[in-house]
Amino acid sequence: MVISGDKGLSSAARSQLEKEIANLRAQRAALAPQPGEQERTGDAADQADVIDRAEAAARLDRQIADLAAKMEHGGYGNSQLPDGTVVTLRFSDGDEETFQVVTVPGEDADAITSDSPLGLALVGAKAGDEITYRTPRGEAKSTVVKVTAPK
Repeated sequence: MVISGDKGLSSAARSQLEKEIANLRAQRAALAPQPGEQERTGDAADQADVIDRAEAAARLDRQIADLAAKMEHGGYGNSQLPDGTVVTLRFSDGDEETFQVVTVPGEDADAITSDSPLGLALVGAKAGDEITYRTPRGEAKSTVVKVTAPK
């Protein structure tokens, strides 16, 4: 079944996904065995290199499949915020920051991904709510100042 429509992805997110898939495919192509390479018998280091490249290729294949699924089915469901949602948070030190929720991580430092611990903690949150989420340094809490749905 082919699913059509934008699936909740902004044009920027869709473009970022397309770029990432192209980049991963180029990396995957670079890992492909050269003609005759698999038949060649070499030392253990050569064999280990071939195995390492095959494992790396398999990881890239999984990443490509995951991104392609996001392109086809969308990057969120009821359990994630839509791409383009803007959220302002107040942290425990009193600082306030505004973030844009994105489906695909890019170069924007003021973005959070919808499937990150912080992004998931924001699902269903409204102004005034305190949220708790996991960070590399442990559990953190923030207060939601404002949530603006995408246009």
